[in-house]
Amino acid sequence: MKALFVITGPGVGGDSAAALNISKSLSKYGFESEFALDSKSSGLLFKNNNLKWYKTTVPAAGGHVATKFSLLKAAIRSIGGVFETARLIKKVNPDVVVGLSGGGAVIGCLSAKLAKYPSVCILWTPMDAKICPRVATACVTSTESPLFRNDTEFKNVHKSYSPIDPSVINGDKEKARKLMPDGYDETLPTILLSSGSHLFEKMVLAASKLAKSDIKANIVVVGLTRNEKCLKYLDDENIIYLGFIDWIRDLFKLVDLVISSDDGIMIHETIACGLPLVTLQGVKYGRITQFPEIFKGALVQGHVETIDIEVKEALNHLDEMKENVNEYSKDILEAPDRIAKIIYNTVSN
Repeated sequence: MKALFVITGPGVGGDSAAALNISKSLSKYGFESEFALDSKSSGLLFKNNNLKWYKTTVPAAGGHVATKFSLLKAAIRSIGGVFETARLIKKVNPDVVVGLSGGGAVIGCLSAKLAKYPSVCILWTPMDAKICPRVATACVTSTESPLFRNDTEFKNVHKSYSPIDPSVINGDKEKARKLMPDGYDETLPTILLSSGSHLFEKMVLAASKLAKSDIKANIVVVGLTRNEKCLKYLDDENIIYLGFIDWIRDLFKLVDLVISSDDGIMIHETIACGLPLVTLQGVKYGRITQFPEIFKGALVQGHVETIDIEVKEALNHLDEMKENVNEYSKDILEAPDRIAKIIYNTVSN
């Protein structure tokens, strides 16, 4: 059997990483997977994994922070995108189309409907939650979707945690220790700050504020800087800036507390590794979600202006938070297989 993934975003992480994680679990059910990205996407994650992809039109409106104008622009691009992707579906001839979040989910289900193929959509945004349940054969809502926290009238909607790579828990502590620079102090707790593969300005400002506080800890920052002026904030003897690394799972083994942006994959990976979090609000384009309501007791909401206070609160309740984190870890690790089974059952039925 064959699945065609239609994915929004640049093809660097996020939705694309989720697609690869689902595809690995689908292979256990005898599926081969192929992928389609927007023609403007770099596809870096697929290049790094020696995977080819198709080019089509998959507009992005901005997800949780979409505006009326960005939605209008995306809608205009979507008209041509639906027909273009429907032609691609007929060419590839998959057993199912899997639409990944926002534009990927909307284009995926509409073009599959037009081409008369079954579709399963992974929902992360308010817009895909409004459209896809009415069109797709089945939908899976992640923790970022408004449908995850609320009951829905649609019988084709399933709920699941975000599909992370389960191997994220298999880090090597000794490897991480050897890779840490001279400023790393093993006798101190380690706080990791990350907003994903790219480092956003608010995360840098939070690191700078912590470095100037009276908190005694290794303050470790990862990610590519999006703005060169951020480097001046990171030029501090109390900050260990590692840049972009490909050994994050190893680094997790040294970490006591994670400060992450308020978005799904990083939060799920951290909880799967048994680590408490502080989620920094509004890091990515002002986005604010409600993860404390979902992972109760496992994380603390943080703000740049008061991050030192919120980190102290987390460090003072670290053991209690770890106990709460462990309640969710198993289900998160099983999420890719759960989603793969939903896709398999959709095709089988």
